[in-house]
Amino acid sequence: MAESTSPSGSGGTAASAAGASGTGVAAVQRALGITADGIYGPQTHRAVRRFQRANGLAVDGVVGPQTLGALGLGAAASVKAQPRHAGLLKRIARCESGGNPRAVSRDGRYRGKYQFSRSTWRAMGGKGDPARAAEAEQDRLAAELLAARGTSPWPNCA
Repeated sequence: MAESTSPSGSGGTAASAAGASGTGVAAVQRALGITADGIYGPQTHRAVRRFQRANGLAVDGVVGPQTLGALGLGAAASVKAQPRHAGLLKRIARCESGGNPRAVSRDGRYRGKYQFSRSTWRAMGGKGDPARAAEAEQDRLAAELLAARGTSPWPNCA
């Protein structure tokens, strides 16, 4: 169940994962004024933390919605989950909901493909009911949650 007890104020993306790469990382690097090699390594992590500190954001090295906004980048610059996470997310979804994006737990507390609690869904930037959100949005937010918190939000399925 995707339960985050102390969500990052920035709502993490896969851009925070060591070794993440792609055009989203390069866009973040350009906005930070560092060499844009497209790889989220130690230099990028340090630059993100410096930027967050200087701009009064949660200093966690996670490039989430608030950090992206402060950088002047929209959600389109958000980095997608690395392929190495795709198999893990698929296993989590299969365990949590049978892969059903409309699934709702018996008590109604956990919702959607990854069984988000409403509080975690909101903390990650989700709007409305996770079980009514587009599957792609659920996948994106689950990838961000995985990048930010590891498998701890899904203790029984990861």
